[in-house]
Amino acid sequence: MSRADELFVQMCRTILDHGTTNEGELVRPRWEDGTPAYTIKGFGITNRYDLREEFPALTLRRTALKSAMDEVLWIYQRKSNNIADLKSHIWDAWADETGSIGKAYGYQIAQVSHYPEGDFDQMDRVLFDLEHTPFSRRIMTNMYTFADLSEMNLYPCAYSVTYNVTQGSDDSRPVLNMVLMQRSQDILAANNWNVCQYAILLMMVARHVGMEAGELLHVIVDAHIYDRHIPIIEELIERPQLSAPRVSLNPEVDNFYDFKTSDLLVEGYETGPQVTSIPIAV
Repeated sequence: MSRADELFVQMCRTILDHGTTNEGELVRPRWEDGTPAYTIKGFGITNRYDLREEFPALTLRRTALKSAMDEVLWIYQRKSNNIADLKSHIWDAWADETGSIGKAYGYQIAQVSHYPEGDFDQMDRVLFDLEHTPFSRRIMTNMYTFADLSEMNLYPCAYSVTYNVTQGSDDSRPVLNMVLMQRSQDILAANNWNVCQYAILLMMVARHVGMEAGELLHVIVDAHIYDRHIPIIEELIERPQLSAPRVSLNPEVDNFYDFKTSDLLVEGYETGPQVTSIPIAV
């Protein structure tokens, strides 16, 4: 059975059984009808996925893997902050009349800094370091730039990625691992979406630098379930758990900047029925 399903069910059960609520408190998010969107949350949830064992896609319901990949390419490859460059409409609510989400996400990855070796934006520096000093402990991207927060239409939720290389005695080549730091997550709407996104990012970067994609460690500070999502979650976690799909990348592509969503190869992805019409708090 899918390890991602097991972790998801354990996480949701922990939040529902032992989480704390902010009902009655002053909260920012609102439902479409203007009602405050309260949550029950778990603090400091950590999940670990090993891509050498399986790809971490839920089978309880389908995750749109190619759409997830398109968003991660939008941020880290196209380095865009405009929804015109994104196929899905998940960012529409936060875009202005020009399509911009402000100085957020891809805008931050595109910012260039000066180093002794030359000028690099955040993603190019990651690739440079992994190619030249792969065992460095300083290989990361960070989108939470305090000076720009007032010009972001949404503060970044998944904001920091740290890369770390290991090579054990049984490893034929270096293994690339990743830590994803997330300040806040809507568990129903976004948990497996983010997990799959960053698993795909890890796979693409590992391919670019000739390493094996290893572990994804996902740290969520505020892992919450919205009040109107509780019945949906309770039904979802009782569903049968199936085998994980086989997910790989086109073997003919090895440059990070050449990947397209068509290069994501998905086989044997069987799931329960899709959950539709999820209310989203904004």
